[in-house]
Amino acid sequence: MLPTKEEAFALLKESYTMNPGPWKDHSVVTAQCAYKIAAYCPDLDEAKAYILGLLHDIGRRFGFSYIRHVLDGYLYLMSLGYEEAAKISITHSFPVKSLEMYVGEWDVSKQELAQIQGLLDFYEYDDYDRLIQVCDSIAMPNGPVDMITRMEDVKHRYGSYPQKKWNKNLALKDYFEDKIRMPLREVLFFS
Repeated sequence: MLPTKEEAFALLKESYTMNPGPWKDHSVVTAQCAYKIAAYCPDLDEAKAYILGLLHDIGRRFGFSYIRHVLDGYLYLMSLGYEEAAKISITHSFPVKSLEMYVGEWDVSKQELAQIQGLLDFYEYDDYDRLIQVCDSIAMPNGPVDMITRMEDVKHRYGSYPQKKWNKNLALKDYFEDKIRMPLREVLFFS
């Protein structure tokens, strides 16, 4: 089950009042990108893609955090009965299903890390997971950018970016460009 677009945006707006920051605009840009790409994919629903993009970082509502936001978002969305969005909250940061691919600090307990890894192992990725991973990797708060620009920004802010994750993101970009038969920059209007 998923919330409506209006309900999802209300959740995002409420969450922003609890923890203001650029993550809200990043989430909106992620949603807009997901919508536009999904519109070119007959097997994806644009509205669903938009909702999942809006909610992928909803765990940030509980305050500044690193990896904790994926688990907080998962638990929060599960408590609301939104299992599909909860799944995306966990999978969006892990195009490679390994905790070692996370860029940032591990601000959770060992038990919580094991819970995150267990969820990653449990879930089978579909094109919605892959789509939000791609869109998360191109969405800056002020609009979409080239994926390498975004990954370089993350690398600059955190000091590193795992090569396997870098390569997987680029492979996912190629996957969607093949799927829609055009470069993402032509769909999303960035140079």
